[in-house]
Amino acid sequence: MPKYYEDKEEDGRACGGVREDLRQCLLESPCVLRENKSPKQCLREGHCRSLQVTFFECKRSMVSVCSVF
Repeated sequence: MPKYYEDKEEDGRACGGVREDLRQCLLESPCVLRENKSPKQCLREGHCRSLQVTFFECKRSMVSVCSVF
């Protein structure tokens, strides 16, 4: 369940809610808390994969095919 709510301060960046959820997921993961690894290392190992994919899809949806060509 997403932890991002409308009354939170908006960071002004695209996909901010998903970004915040991904950040929180990584910071609360056993990989960071118990194994003392960096969130970046945990992300590479596959932790919070569904949020990572959601964030990627959100960012990708921001790119217009017309603006690329």
